[in-house]
Amino acid sequence: MKKLLIKGFKLLTTLVIALCLLRQILFSGPVVNPSPLPTQKIVDMHVHVAGIGADNSGCFVSDSIRNSFKFDYYLNAFQVTREELEQNGDQVIFEKLSKTVADSSHIDAAVVLALDGVIDSNGQLDLSQSEVVIPNRFVADNVVNYDNLLFGASINPYRKDAIQRLEQVKLQGARLIKWIPSIQMIDPSDPKITGFYRKMKELDLPLLTHTGQEKSFTRADDDLADPKRLVLPLSLGVKVIAAHIATTGETLGEDNMQRLLPMFEQYPNLYADISSLTQINKLGFLNRALVDPRVKGRLIYGSDFPLINMILVSPYYFPLNLTIAQMHSISSLDNVWDRDVALKQALGVNTEIFARSRELLNIR
Repeated sequence: MKKLLIKGFKLLTTLVIALCLLRQILFSGPVVNPSPLPTQKIVDMHVHVAGIGADNSGCFVSDSIRNSFKFDYYLNAFQVTREELEQNGDQVIFEKLSKTVADSSHIDAAVVLALDGVIDSNGQLDLSQSEVVIPNRFVADNVVNYDNLLFGASINPYRKDAIQRLEQVKLQGARLIKWIPSIQMIDPSDPKITGFYRKMKELDLPLLTHTGQEKSFTRADDDLADPKRLVLPLSLGVKVIAAHIATTGETLGEDNMQRLLPMFEQYPNLYADISSLTQINKLGFLNRALVDPRVKGRLIYGSDFPLINMILVSPYYFPLNLTIAQMHSISSLDNVWDRDVALKQALGVNTEIFARSRELLNIR
């Protein structure tokens, strides 16, 4: 037994030394030299909120999500429990969210996103087919209580009163419309929703829509998140933000990001956010986005909170781009947003990317 332990220790030591040498050989630093942060604090335009329907919030979570191992994991990232929400109401998440933003040295405000559900053939909400519903009313009524939280609305365009709802959320201060087509069963290329797009253009409401593979829910139709389906709203002049720049997944045998990139040359109203690009399952995508000339001037900072507060994200996943001292320094930061900003800045996210959401979303 002693000989086996010694042999195992020697093998482990050899492996560690080999990995250290390999890192030294392959280390290249960030693909773009880091630049200073904007003089004005940053607005995070991609922040999620959750709820279980407590205190008549109107939030809905399907049984498949509630019974999934992911659900409590997500709530933990929001720093709440089911019991806490049941006792204090879903609105407690906004209080915690606002405090975390206020404690950040770099983030000034967060756009908190609603999420509409699946709509049936009669134009009505179909909870039996919906995974999660975060109502506009729930978000709009709560963000007004905090000067560092902003309203991101979500309207399924197949609703019978979708256009009236657009007008309503604009009056309530909505900064954008959020979709996850693959779980809301929205086809962005459907000519039937042309009128909805025209009203979005008229109201100057950008569309933040998930592109690429979706793995956060228990089911999804990823074909609906094909970036090529965004040609219709883009051709009508809607400002479209391709969330996650279509990282991960394929459509018709082609990499989704590669399907999206040529579209930036054709449509000046196309943007993409960098939310989730530091996750361990998306390594390499941020580097690709930062050096591709086609997206110059079109990238926007977003965090995809609460996913940045999970094991999915860590500076230690970038040993070929960051020094050991940098990885330790970033991981030591207490505030989740400060860690996210520091990590992305060190990886080469520039001043303009961090500042762009203020201009695009008319935030002063």
